[in-house]
Amino acid sequence: MANETAPLGPKIMLVAGEASGDQLGGRLMAALKAKQDHIRFIGVGGPRMEREGLKSLFPMNEMSVMGLTEVVPHIPHLLKRISQTADFAKSEKPDVVITIDAPDFSFRVGKKLKGKGIPLVHYVAPSVWAWREGRAKKIAGFLDHLLALLPFEPPYFEKEGLPTTFIGHSAVEERHDGDGERFRTQHGLKPDQKLLAVLPGSRNSEVKRLLPVFRKVIDDVATKYPDARIVVPTVSKVVDTVTEEVKSWPLDPIIVATDQERHDAFSAADCALAASGTVSLELAIAGVPHVIAYKVNAVTGWIAKRLIKIDTVTIVNLVLGKKLIPEFLQDKCKAKKIIPVLETLMADSPERAAQIDGFDKACTLLGFGDRPPSEKAAEQILKIIAKK
Repeated sequence: MANETAPLGPKIMLVAGEASGDQLGGRLMAALKAKQDHIRFIGVGGPRMEREGLKSLFPMNEMSVMGLTEVVPHIPHLLKRISQTADFAKSEKPDVVITIDAPDFSFRVGKKLKGKGIPLVHYVAPSVWAWREGRAKKIAGFLDHLLALLPFEPPYFEKEGLPTTFIGHSAVEERHDGDGERFRTQHGLKPDQKLLAVLPGSRNSEVKRLLPVFRKVIDDVATKYPDARIVVPTVSKVVDTVTEEVKSWPLDPIIVATDQERHDAFSAADCALAASGTVSLELAIAGVPHVIAYKVNAVTGWIAKRLIKIDTVTIVNLVLGKKLIPEFLQDKCKAKKIIPVLETLMADSPERAAQIDGFDKACTLLGFGDRPPSEKAAEQILKIIAKK
């Protein structure tokens, strides 16, 4: 009897360069497998992608370096990895190459693969609407398709001739329904007891820069709401720093570091004070009124102020076209400026009601309630392969 072998499905190469890209890649792989049998995955990724069947060409964390001083010593090795990744694609001849975010790495790989007969797709459009709009024309010169997370992004690239599909923001797909009642019971909180979530960032530099400011805010909150509690959702790589910094704070801080505890805390919280980033969208999805505060070092801030064309950094504000969520950035990142606005949101105020109403609209615009972004991305990838 002849040996029966499974038919070979498409060979798909994915390249992710950081943890957020690994999450996007893992969900995309799962969605592709749900739509197509016998897919073969190759490329570079982290633990989430490896769980879906990818054997990474090299450890993804080699590319996860941030900031000029961190990057410079690694440039020779990064250039080697870029060439290795491109050469691997040339030798394996996949049906499509999907680079995920990490534009400094991804776009260099893409340029090396231009004209090699392999469709090139990039997942997460660069923020040309914020700065360096000329990048749209440059990437249109080597990419075949772009997957965008924000609804207003496609026109920037389509006018340069690059087909672009809005699929929805990844945070919409990451939603986990938290259990606020469980959180309050676990931590001995009464149903009507005020709970403020404090989110100082996920990098040590952010945490160390923001926590002293946040401490002053909490001192004031404690005088006005002495029975309130605060919860500080954090991540494993900074949990020790955060724990040490907040142990002397008033209101008996609750530290949580797992995803489920984080979502339970969001569900239980009345209000939040948060660093700038995707966390603002997570809070909006959970319906938690909040303010954003952030600052970088003076030199970086000076450069950014001259390069960035937008006057808000918060996704919800960008999507809605108005400053629904108050931002306290750089020189405005001061406790005395944050305190009155935060206290307004902690009360039963028109500003609080306006945020909650606006969250629903923003989340709808970002794809909430529609099919998952990973599913729409998978459909587009399979269409590209079918046209090859």
